Amino acid sequence: MSERRVRVRFAPSPTGPLHMGGVRTALFNYLFAKKHGGDFLLRIEDTDQTRFVPGAEEYIMESLEWCGIKVDEGIREGGNYGPYRQSERREIYKKYADQLIASGNAYYAFDSPKELDVLRKEAEEIKETFTYNAATRGQLKNSLTLSSTEVEKHLLSGNAYVIRFKMPINHEVVMQDIIRGEVRVNTDTLDDKVLFKSDGLPTYHLANIVDDHLMEITHVIRGEEWLPSLPLHVLLYQSFGWETTMPKFSHLPLLLKPTGNGKLSKRDGDKMGFPVFPLFWKSEEGETAMGYREEGYFPDAFVNLLALLGWNPGTEQEIFTMDELIQLFSLERVTKSGSKFDPKKAEWFNHQYMLMKSNAELVQLYLPILKQKGIETSPAKVERIVGLIKDRTRFVKEFWEQSSFFFEAPTSYDPEIIKKRWKEGIPGQLTSVKDVMAHVTDFNGINAKAAVSACIEGNGWNFGSIINTLRLCLVGASKGPDLFEIMEIIGKEETIQRIDTAVRTIK
Repeated sequence: MSERRVRVRFAPSPTGPLHMGGVRTALFNYLFAKKHGGDFLLRIEDTDQTRFVPGAEEYIMESLEWCGIKVDEGIREGGNYGPYRQSERREIYKKYADQLIASGNAYYAFDSPKELDVLRKEAEEIKETFTYNAATRGQLKNSLTLSSTEVEKHLLSGNAYVIRFKMPINHEVVMQDIIRGEVRVNTDTLDDKVLFKSDGLPTYHLANIVDDHLMEITHVIRGEEWLPSLPLHVLLYQSFGWETTMPKFSHLPLLLKPTGNGKLSKRDGDKMGFPVFPLFWKSEEGETAMGYREEGYFPDAFVNLLALLGWNPGTEQEIFTMDELIQLFSLERVTKSGSKFDPKKAEWFNHQYMLMKSNAELVQLYLPILKQKGIETSPAKVERIVGLIKDRTRFVKEFWEQSSFFFEAPTSYDPEIIKKRWKEGIPGQLTSVKDVMAHVTDFNGINAKAAVSACIEGNGWNFGSIINTLRLCLVGASKGPDLFEIMEIIGKEETIQRIDTAVRTIK
């Protein structure tokens, strides 16, 4: 096993938008493959056509692409082990279902859904649960109870059937999980799962095992919700005689609600105002869901926060490039317990990545926003402004709120600041400060500050009172970076004009 090239797969079903937990599963598969010089496959598991959602397949691929998770083999990329869409592999599975029938590890079941519903209701009436298993299959309509002639008659007549796995009686299945260690399950607690249906399509369980075997998958890294299926999957490998090439299994912990109580869902995001999907989604029925991309998250920040949900590097480091994650990642450092998602921490990650990006890069993201607002200005000016405000923001979409006064004079003034700062005598003092600034020949932040400071000190005025009311005149509120940097960027004429306007307007 150790000599085989590492091959992992991410195998989502196209039943809707890809949950961030699914993206994390893809990420951990990708990191593991690249750490070991292996291959990352994307396989679309669409055998259940009743749950297929148009657009979901494209959404999955676009999500991985946005995150920088590069697929080595898949629908778009091709490869030597395709097709990579299960519905295109349907001719493959019947052969393996027949093989299980021939070896006695599976059987035909002809019970109709209506007949099974009756049995379920009868069990409910006596407060029990009906299960199709070793205890009940001997009394049901299947190839274990019917004669070979009757079975042949059912098959030839085209009657609906399923092929079920024949779960061994009182057998302890011993399994190894890289994250959870040894797992033991007695087969008497398991049911005879359906593997194949008469419509010619397999269920997840059969298709999954056959595809993983034929695609030479060496490691199956998937969500905790698949742990109950592990005994069946191990037994299927053994039934086919594939034990020596059976992949190693790892089951990732759940992503939990911010409260830590239960699995993270779209409803949690809707209620608390954060996305649980990588990209915006709109269904054919018009239902929408927020996406991290559209909410303004950087893809590398999103990947970084996902990586630390259930895995830790063993150090205090929190910010990682994809290459660093690949180098450090190991399944042994993935936790068994669920990982609580903190939306505030997600915003913190985006802020950290904001600070790491160059001002020039951020300008290119901000310019389209300015254009939408009808602002025509030079990239050099915007670059300087971005450098002053980015440490105050979490998202590029917040830039306008933090910098609009650089481009447009205030049309209103914060009434709380007026009440607190606009005292008697302030208008006259501001007029004097304005007249002093008008005589500054080389107008920049340093010279403006020197002139204003000299005026205030020379008249014995309160420095804080003047500076705060000057900010109110220029910005309209008590926010913004250094006041004299603002003056330098908007220029002397605009500074004087805004002071004049405020003195005339504020009462």
